[in-house]
Amino acid sequence: MKSSPSRAPLLALSIVALAACSKGGPPPSPPPPPVGVVTAEPRTVPLTRDLVGRLAPYYSANVTARVSGVLLKRAYTEGSAVKQGQLLFQIDPAYYQTVLNNDLATLAEDQATYVNDRVTAERDHKLLPVGSVSQQTVDDADAAERSAAAKVQADQAAVDGAHINLGYTRVTAPINGIGGQQQVTQGALVGSSTSDAGSGGTLLTTIEQIDSLYVNFTISAADLVTLRQAQNQGNVALAQQDQTTVQIVMPNGSQYQQPGTLDFSDVAVNATTGAVNLRALVPNPQHQLLPGMYVTLNVNFGQQNNVFLIPQLALQRDTVGAYALVVGADGKVLRKDVSANDSYGNDWIVTSGLAAGDQVIVSGLQGTREGGQVKASPWQAPGPNPGQGAAPSPAGSAASGPAAAKNP
Repeated sequence: MKSSPSRAPLLALSIVALAACSKGGPPPSPPPPPVGVVTAEPRTVPLTRDLVGRLAPYYSANVTARVSGVLLKRAYTEGSAVKQGQLLFQIDPAYYQTVLNNDLATLAEDQATYVNDRVTAERDHKLLPVGSVSQQTVDDADAAERSAAAKVQADQAAVDGAHINLGYTRVTAPINGIGGQQQVTQGALVGSSTSDAGSGGTLLTTIEQIDSLYVNFTISAADLVTLRQAQNQGNVALAQQDQTTVQIVMPNGSQYQQPGTLDFSDVAVNATTGAVNLRALVPNPQHQLLPGMYVTLNVNFGQQNNVFLIPQLALQRDTVGAYALVVGADGKVLRKDVSANDSYGNDWIVTSGLAAGDQVIVSGLQGTREGGQVKASPWQAPGPNPGQGAAPSPAGSAASGPAAAKNP
């Protein structure tokens, strides 16, 4: 059967079209996605911890009554500075003055007796060689003199005790500091041993010295063990106690200007909290810090060696843990599991998992996959206001409008 003359040209055209398509080959593959990378370089950074502490006075003295009696007056202004030895309270001294007077009289009487016994003993010693007195009489006179001397010493001790008790009626400041609120009012009966104060005397007030303050805080035993193990491995260099600094953040969020210094580290773990007690000394010349305040602390324990500072955008986490994507020598994406538990500024501190020279992907992560090909270029950190530089100036906007219309 012969084909129609009209179908022959159409068949030829189809064959030519198929031949042209076969010569073009498959469509070209898309170019590798661009990514921004940073080069991992070993760094040395401060080893810091953010902790919470409570302020305590440098010196704190409870002013208590050391003798019993009626409180006559308060001689200081509450909340004002007081000097050591300054009179704070006056307890009625009448009874103790009477006791002192009686002890003085007893002392005078016994001193007179002692003088008489001494004279008698001396006279008997002179009469013994001539036989006017017996040896027994001389021995009795010597014994009487010694007894009188001992009684004078006892009386003198009683007088000294009476003087001390009389002095205790004037309650003075034991240290320099700020006098606290009066705890007992005028006319109240105070004592050296009362039921409300246990074995001590009645609490009258408290004096606190706050030109310097202690800040007490704790660090977990597990964290401390980790730091010391890292020090033994050479990854961490812990500072000496007197070189460990503490920066305080006030309750309102502002930073206190003067840093403190660690001055005490306990050698035992608290059995109740499982933490180690630490204490730092902080200057407080302007009295901005007050005892009892809770503050946030940034404690610098030393420095970390051979760590990597990686932007926070570069690190990702899944069920396995933290990881980063890096660009290999062949331009393909590799996954590296890392350890990053602390931060420094806006970067993560990576202690393991990366090697020097690794190209860590920071931007363009959405279009990348492990094993895929990418085109790497250096990553530029955004400025304080990334959008501010992109905003065109008014003059630029006016000039670009008509020009853009002319150049489609």
